[in-house]
Amino acid sequence: MYENLKCEVEKIWSDRSRLAVEECKQIIREVIDLLDKGLVRTAEPIPGSDQWQVNEWVKKAVLLYFPIQSMTVAEVGMMEYHDKMALKTGYEKSGVRVVPPAVARYGAYLAPGVVMMPSYVNIGARVGEGTMVDTWATVGSCAQIGSYVHLSGGVGIGGVLEPVQAAPVIVEDHCFIGSRCIIVEGAHIGHEAVLGANVVITGSTKIIDVSGPEPLYYKGYVPPRSVVIPGTYSKEFPAGTFGVPCALIIGQRKASTDTKTTLNDALRTFSVPV
Repeated sequence: MYENLKCEVEKIWSDRSRLAVEECKQIIREVIDLLDKGLVRTAEPIPGSDQWQVNEWVKKAVLLYFPIQSMTVAEVGMMEYHDKMALKTGYEKSGVRVVPPAVARYGAYLAPGVVMMPSYVNIGARVGEGTMVDTWATVGSCAQIGSYVHLSGGVGIGGVLEPVQAAPVIVEDHCFIGSRCIIVEGAHIGHEAVLGANVVITGSTKIIDVSGPEPLYYKGYVPPRSVVIPGTYSKEFPAGTFGVPCALIIGQRKASTDTKTTLNDALRTFSVPV
């Protein structure tokens, strides 16, 4: 599907002079409209695998969209914006709750049942059904947030547009991301994982499973159903030994904590702050 559109985007990407042609501009705008409606996405799971593929041609369309847009002034009550990107609209029709002054950019997809407290979702991002984007949480460009996820207050989900082959941040279904967590650099959070407050996951963060007799190490990936807290490990430097931040997997989420109403049980079991 959309192979012809993909082919045209690649041609424009290879020859930027084509952006002066109105027909080419319309092709780019068509891709962004499909992205806004959730009919295409910047990254998607590979069926039958726990891997994801990046749809580079969609990210290219987003990057090509910026230069064909003009700066405009938009007024929302007493608030004024000056930008190239329009704000997302049609929330009532799509079944999305948006609490002022939450902002989502046109080209971000919000599935039915999403709740946006005063927060921000950038172009190219996708937020799944029933997910809560809590107060002052941010969802960066192209980030993929699953269904029935809770992004707690102040969570920072990083965005990535360039390079086009770079994987975005992925948070799979039914995850709970605690207050002030930071997830960036294409980190991947497996389904039903629970991150306690202030956990930082980057592409190079050491993620250490300490729940067994021997530590297990991961980078940029939190396995499904993991319960994670902030931690440190010792590292030698020329000036001495110092503690370096890491993330600790201290256990697995139990089947009894699969619903939101009993999620706090998982946190209490491991004394995890949120």
